[in-house]
Amino acid sequence: MDDWVHMFIAVVEHSSINRASQVLNISQPALSRRIMKLEEMLGVQLFIRSGKRLELTAAGRMTYKYALELRQKQKKFYQELKKYATSTKRSITLGASLTTLQASLPDLISLFMEIDANLDIKTITGKTHEIVTAVKEQQADLGLVASLVDEPGMVCIPLFADHLKLVIPREHPLAQEAPLSINALHRLPMILFSKGTWYRILVDELFTNYQVVPEIKMEIDSFEAIIRLTATCGAGTLLPSSYLRSQLLQDNGLLALNIKQLQRTVRTTSLIYHMNSETALWMDGKLDAIKQYFAGKAY
Repeated sequence: MDDWVHMFIAVVEHSSINRASQVLNISQPALSRRIMKLEEMLGVQLFIRSGKRLELTAAGRMTYKYALELRQKQKKFYQELKKYATSTKRSITLGASLTTLQASLPDLISLFMEIDANLDIKTITGKTHEIVTAVKEQQADLGLVASLVDEPGMVCIPLFADHLKLVIPREHPLAQEAPLSINALHRLPMILFSKGTWYRILVDELFTNYQVVPEIKMEIDSFEAIIRLTATCGAGTLLPSSYLRSQLLQDNGLLALNIKQLQRTVRTTSLIYHMNSETALWMDGKLDAIKQYFAGKAY
C-alpha cells in the first residue's frame, strides 16, 4: 500500500493531526508536512479546519473513498496470494540492534513462537541505524531497536522503557553506601560497552555532563562478557535494567543499584516494520498480545 493511503486514512478517521500522529508514531509537524505534500501532489485541498477538527472537502471525500478501496484491494490481494504459498511455514527476518540482541530479543522470539508455532525466524544484527535502514529497504521484515523511530513509511511500536543501573560485586565497598550519587563513579574501575554503540554514547554523555571520570579497565561489546568480568575483576559497570534479571545477578554474585541521575538515561525499545508490506498485515491482531507481554515484564 502506498504510504499516503495509511497516513491519509488515519487523519480522516481521527479528524485530528495530533491524534493521528500518535497512532502513526510520527511527530505532528512531520505528519502536517506530509499532508501538505499530498495536497500538492494531487493539486487539491483535502481538508478544511473547523475549530480543532479537520473536515474533508469534496475532493477529500473522494480521495478517502479511493484510499479505502486501495486498502481493501491490497488486503484481498495478500489473502489470495497465500493460496499459492509453497509452504505453510512463514519465514520472517528479524533485525536486532546490538543491545536489544542481548537484552530483549530472546523474549520477543519466544513470544512469536507462542503466537505462531509455524514461524521460521531468521535474525540479522547491526547498529540501530543499520537495522532501521534494513527494515526501510525491506531487507528485514521487523526490527528491534533501543530507540523511537520516526521515519516515513515506518510503523514504530514502543514496547518498554528502561534505564541504566550500576552493577557491582556484592562485596564491593559501594554496596554499603546507599543511596549513591553519580559522583560515586568518579575514578571507579569500570568495564564499559564498546565505543560507537548507543549505550556507550549515552554513558560518555552522562560522564561529561556530571564531570565524572571513571577508570576504564576494559571496553567490550558483549553484555555476558561484561557481567562475568565485572564479577571476576571486582569492577563496576553500567547496564540496561532490561538485561539485569535477578537470576543472572544472583548466579554471578552481583548487585544492581539505582542511582538517581541514571534514571535520566531512559531509552525506549521499539518494534519497527514497513507499513507498505505483508508484515504489516501479519502484525494485525498481534499487536495487543505483544504490548501486553512486554507490559508484564518487570524491567
